[in-house]
Amino acid sequence: MTSAAVSIEEIVKTAVESQSGKIGALLPVLHEVQHQLGHIPRDAVAAIARAMSLSRAEVHGVISFYHDFRTEPVGEHLVHLCRAEACQAMGSRELEQHARQRLGVDFGETTADGRFTLEAVYCLGNCACSPSMRIGDEVHARVSPVKFDELIARLEAES
Repeated sequence: MTSAAVSIEEIVKTAVESQSGKIGALLPVLHEVQHQLGHIPRDAVAAIARAMSLSRAEVHGVISFYHDFRTEPVGEHLVHLCRAEACQAMGSRELEQHARQRLGVDFGETTADGRFTLEAVYCLGNCACSPSMRIGDEVHARVSPVKFDELIARLEAES
């Protein structure tokens, strides 16, 4: 994420300029804005629409269609729990229940302290080592409730 000194308008302008003349530029622009800001705020939607000669509805439609785009800030640590069939067969439903209770949030929510956002995913490509989860860019295999607690405790201790 970028510093607060750079405005949303500047971030959008740079992202749009980097895609100038390219077909299908909206997706890369949205990815870049989210990368810079951590999410795509309402003000960015309007700025993207203006810069790309699109309606806000068109931009919002793409954001809401793809589950990877977020319109609200996420926590410091993004926790993805796999809910695909292989993980379910190996106990992910118990892990889901435990994770929601341990963090005190449901899927799509962020803890009150802003540290953790819990999200569901539908395959991390780690099916042979189910159940799996990802924290940030790191995938964890054979995650039990105990292992989940250990991983979260390690992150909590970092502050």
